[in-house]
Amino acid sequence: MDFTNSSCGESDHRQIEENKPLLGEMSAPEGGKMGAVPCRRAVVHFNGMRYKLLQEGDIQVCVIRHPRTFLSKILTSKFLRRWEPHHLTLADNSLTSATPTGYMEDSMPYSAIEDVQLLSWENAPKYCLQLTFPGGTVLLQAANSYLRDQWFHSLQWKKKIYKYKKVLSNPNRWEVVLKEIRSLVDMALTSPLQDDSIHQAPLEIVSKLLSESINLTTQEHESIIVAIAPLLENNHPPPDLCEFFCKHCRERPRSMVVIEVFTPVVQRILKHNMDFGKCPRLRLFTQEYILALNELNAGMEVVKKFIHSMHGPTANCPHPRVLPNLVAVCLAAIYSCYEEFINSRDNSPSLKEIRNGCQQQCDRKPNIPLRLLHTNPDLVSQEVTSADSRHKTVIVTSNEVHVEVERNNTVNQKLKANTGNDSEPNLIDCLLISPACSTMSIELSPQAERVLECYVEILKILSDYDDWRPALASLLQPIPFPKEALAHETFTKELKYVIQRFAEDPRQEVHSCLLSVRAGKDGWFQLYSPGGVACDDDGELFASMVRVCNNVHILMGSCYKTKKFLLSLAENKLGPCMLLALRGNQTMVEILCLMLEYNIIENNDTQLQIISTLESTDVGKRMYEQLCDRQRELKELQRKGGPTRLTLPSKSTDADLARLLSSGSFGNLENLSLAFTNVTSACAEQLIKLPSLKQLNLWSTQFGDAGLRVLSEHLTTLQVLNLCETPVTDAGLLALSSMKSLCSLNMNSTKLSADTYEDLKAKLPNLKEVDVRYTEAW
Repeated sequence: MDFTNSSCGESDHRQIEENKPLLGEMSAPEGGKMGAVPCRRAVVHFNGMRYKLLQEGDIQVCVIRHPRTFLSKILTSKFLRRWEPHHLTLADNSLTSATPTGYMEDSMPYSAIEDVQLLSWENAPKYCLQLTFPGGTVLLQAANSYLRDQWFHSLQWKKKIYKYKKVLSNPNRWEVVLKEIRSLVDMALTSPLQDDSIHQAPLEIVSKLLSESINLTTQEHESIIVAIAPLLENNHPPPDLCEFFCKHCRERPRSMVVIEVFTPVVQRILKHNMDFGKCPRLRLFTQEYILALNELNAGMEVVKKFIHSMHGPTANCPHPRVLPNLVAVCLAAIYSCYEEFINSRDNSPSLKEIRNGCQQQCDRKPNIPLRLLHTNPDLVSQEVTSADSRHKTVIVTSNEVHVEVERNNTVNQKLKANTGNDSEPNLIDCLLISPACSTMSIELSPQAERVLECYVEILKILSDYDDWRPALASLLQPIPFPKEALAHETFTKELKYVIQRFAEDPRQEVHSCLLSVRAGKDGWFQLYSPGGVACDDDGELFASMVRVCNNVHILMGSCYKTKKFLLSLAENKLGPCMLLALRGNQTMVEILCLMLEYNIIENNDTQLQIISTLESTDVGKRMYEQLCDRQRELKELQRKGGPTRLTLPSKSTDADLARLLSSGSFGNLENLSLAFTNVTSACAEQLIKLPSLKQLNLWSTQFGDAGLRVLSEHLTTLQVLNLCETPVTDAGLLALSSMKSLCSLNMNSTKLSADTYEDLKAKLPNLKEVDVRYTEAW
């Protein structure tokens, strides 16, 4: 009986020869055109029947330990009837049995297998494989032809992969290695096996090879990348290969390999990756790829086109994973820009501390140096004794980062005061008398600046797509950026565009994401509002967040008409609201009117200041008159002579003060605070029109000597004057000698000399409380 190596069934099973190298050497010029295509290899895919790669299975085994010349006779004899059932496992290095007895007592290394063939003979159809090894033959008999073919292709694959692992584990000549890599890739592409590991195994072999080979030339880099490119069309690169790709992106960002080979790989990652946390190097590779695109001559235009290709030409992106993956890459890149500062500032203050002031020294870890700069020179003389405990300024220093924060915890204390007493909580005292100052001096490296600019720009691009904006707003609602970034002026200034896009979107699911995710946690609404760590525009963005557009309430439509929201504004943002209303912002005028209408403000002085603010503009006067038609008692309140206490919001100007004082009656005004505003000596002409003024706070303003001379001539009954951190000198301070009623004078951190101080003490007999710290007289 004859036996031959033949095909079984309809499939044509032929030994697949290793393809010859098809790829020539390729070198892309720096700054090459986007349209240039690197030399690619012809790819031949298997089009026949597909099989699942076997890892283990049941099969009949027969071992014939005779030379091949006797195999024909043995196959026709009765001795072949001795078959043993085994459960074989196709391990990485050998073929082993779960029951190592009989024929399979010892494992069969793939290196010992000389050949794998299909086997059949006449009149006795057996679905057999023939494994030839030195000194004999192993016959494997399957239950059917499909299972036999599956074993055949799986054994061939395991044997060849084992061979390539051995060959590529000790590379000598790189031209030979490159040829083997190409053959390995072709074998994977033409294999009839359909399994994820068929493409992943060659990638892992090449990945390990590259991780152990550090002295590759640029040409070798590119040749290897192009050789394995066909395998990356449907597979993510393994971690070590990602590291190799990242290195190439950093070293040769203008290479055509980056553009032509990496682009489909990154597109697949963004479309199909489900969790960057499980594969962080995929995220790093995507990050480096985008930075490489940004290094091209067109820069961000290339990046913008890439993002547009990911979104697609339609109004809605068909790939739901693209946006969250892009955002994850952006967040990781932005975080990396501040990583040096984050690592060096384990004890850095939290966002809440940056906004409200640092913790007490005992609450912080001991290795952060805290230094008391100065205490608060309080406006009212009877409160001077408690000023030091209520307002403190501390500086936190760590390496290159300096955070100066102003402690301001009086708001909650005063709002929680007993409402039944005559001394009800005075919201005037809550209007940023000493606003939280948060400045973080961060010097990023030029490379970090480029990375930050690139990825913030990507967030801007993402916010321009209408279908992506709701999901983007939701992803950014928890404020996923490090606090160092939020205190960095460059970052928050650029990110403002994204927040503005959220504020302008008419969909509630978008603009509602500007609010915090939970009570007690800041949202974008708080961060970009006046006094927030990111505000640099005196509240213009804050106003747009609550603006009514086309008679449709945007942010306020669902919450600002409720007392809860109005009370929140009254407690935390009343000063900024009044300043913007004073400058004619219609939204803020509406808010102040609603506060009066719903009796949010209980203090009479605060109500009178709001009324004066409303009457200082045409739109405010009109809306206030409409309100008075409904609530006559408001008009009666103002006719009694105006407020006794008045505090201008932070950053108010001379023009704001003049507009306010000209809008109503201030004959009863005794206490005026202009602390932390932008007023100058020019406002003295307005101050002298206040005949009852007894207490004046000019802390940290630009009020100078010229203004002091005007005040000394007209406000002779002034009792309390705060000039802390103003640019006054001896020339102006000497004029105060004519103000005989002064009993409290604060000249902390001014250019006061010792002689002038002695002269003032001699000429002001009622002076009881004086603060001259950080002056020559101290």
